[in-house]
Amino acid sequence: MEMPDYARKLIRERRSIYTNLFSEETIPDSVIEDMIENARWAPTHRLTQPWRFTVFTGTGLQKLAQYQAEVYRERNPEYDEVKYEKLLKKPLECSHIIAIGMHRDPEGRVPEVEEVCAVACAVQNMWLTASSYRVGCYWSTGGITFYDGVGEFFGWKAEDQLLGFLYLGMPKIEKWPAGRRDEMSEKTVWINQ
Repeated sequence: MEMPDYARKLIRERRSIYTNLFSEETIPDSVIEDMIENARWAPTHRLTQPWRFTVFTGTGLQKLAQYQAEVYRERNPEYDEVKYEKLLKKPLECSHIIAIGMHRDPEGRVPEVEEVCAVACAVQNMWLTASSYRVGCYWSTGGITFYDGVGEFFGWKAEDQLLGFLYLGMPKIEKWPAGRRDEMSEKTVWINQ
């Protein structure tokens, strides 16, 4: 049995490309739509499809920046002006940002961890799609990710959980970065008897 080379190459070349490497070029919305469509096909126990996405682009990036900076200022007892300024500026370095949310199955038919894993699989599908287009992206759980009750800003239910942001931009790099990982023999146990 043999895996197609294109699939192996795509998986092994997925990278985190950070905003400091983004150009000012705008990603076509059709690429973002393709990413979201491919997210739909992630595995999901009992078809709960817990993923929720909100796409920010254009002046929407400023709206996101202002919202998260103000939420940070209002709710953080250890307020830091440098972090506040970073929350205002970082989104503006992007072409698009996708807020990643999780909506729990109202009937509670699956454990929460399975819902989180389903969302993570959906994000991986988006990330692989972005890599296939040579679009730079990375998933961040910074900013206001773990603040309760922010779901409504993203058009979700208040109780929906924000799991982070997928920052997207066209990279201003000449060569796609090489990756590095430990050998799997150090992380895998086979039991065959």
